[in-house]
Amino acid sequence: MTRRTALQLAAASSVAMPAAPYQPSPSNLKARREFQDAKFGLFVHWGVYSVLGKGEWVMNNDKMLIGDYQKLPAQFNPVRFDAAEWVSMVKAAGQRYITITSKHHDGYAMFGTKQSKWNIVDTTPYRKDPLKMLADECHKQGVKLFFYHSHLDWTHPDYYPRGRTGHASGRPESGNFNRYLDFMDAQLTELLTNYGEIAGIWFDGIWDRKDADWRLRKTYDLIHKLQPQALVGNNHHLAPYEGEDFQMFEKDLPGQNAAGFSGEAKIGQLPLETCDTIGVAWGYNPGEKRLKSTKQLLHTLIRAAGMNANFLLNVGPKPDGTIQEEFVSRLKEMGAWLGKNGESIYGTHGGPIGPRPWGVTTAKGDAVYVHVMDWPDRALVIPRLAKPVKSARTLAGAPVPVREVDNGMLLQLPETGRDEYDTVVKFSL
Repeated sequence: MTRRTALQLAAASSVAMPAAPYQPSPSNLKARREFQDAKFGLFVHWGVYSVLGKGEWVMNNDKMLIGDYQKLPAQFNPVRFDAAEWVSMVKAAGQRYITITSKHHDGYAMFGTKQSKWNIVDTTPYRKDPLKMLADECHKQGVKLFFYHSHLDWTHPDYYPRGRTGHASGRPESGNFNRYLDFMDAQLTELLTNYGEIAGIWFDGIWDRKDADWRLRKTYDLIHKLQPQALVGNNHHLAPYEGEDFQMFEKDLPGQNAAGFSGEAKIGQLPLETCDTIGVAWGYNPGEKRLKSTKQLLHTLIRAAGMNANFLLNVGPKPDGTIQEEFVSRLKEMGAWLGKNGESIYGTHGGPIGPRPWGVTTAKGDAVYVHVMDWPDRALVIPRLAKPVKSARTLAGAPVPVREVDNGMLLQLPETGRDEYDTVVKFSL
């Protein structure tokens, strides 16, 4: 056998050999536990599309040509963006982390990438890197930061063959997909090299080309090499892939599929997260009138906690860098409730009683928290627990009589002191 033949065979065998099973680092496993304990985060969809105020899909929905879309950055000047104000708002809301768009489906980078001029630093009058300012402030105030990064791209010439979306942009019908993936990995390298410690990467978009070879494991390994603690999640609406560290669900709680995205998303063994919006669109859309109430949002947070999942709640900032007052007020109200009831949410896992029409349970140590969100009447019968209940009180301090009955336990809920959103009864076991 010649040396050349031996090298060829070795190369062939290395290509055919499947990747070794992903082994998360100790720092990654620790980060997973901290992530699952956090329970509440802020999602931020912010990009050049905010100029039009029609949501983040406006380029695709309005069939905009690249040439027309490229006129938007000249009007994008977020001079009122204040990273310290954003992070302080997040902390007051009781949120423990931020996930913000570094690049959405329009391919526009909200950071100072060197891989392309199509970014906020090179194309706007602002000429600053808001993600760097936000990362610095998050590190200063102790809030974890994730970057959302879109796999699909409506403007990059090498995103080819086309997927399900972005067909009206006017790109030439040619391109090198592997070269596009190299470009994406280079941008991710920047994000994981130039912005300090990052909590993780939140991917989206491979559903655009389900059958493509996205080289996911190569990208995931790159992330874990650059920052071993960083968590990788992917909004592909499927069971988790090798190399992912948490599983997310879009506009639905785990196991549900009312929004139609999660039909194939079997729940795995990783930490869970569900994301939703205050309105309908993810990006800025001032015309929206169907905003979810504080009660609706808190109930989603509480039900997510009862199903062992985090809640990532989205806002779409204005083009000037501020956040709609309607959104800010809801976050303040949620933070006020968590300030009184946070022990029943943070650091808990799904409780021993599964979701019921009246609410859910969470648990931590020797405590079980019964979240009563829907009051059918003063007497509530719940399933019996494995351990006896030593005491039961609302988090407001009112005693709650509990006695066993034939089909479970009967709670006598207090006439006064009920919470308008969720009356929490703490069982000490």
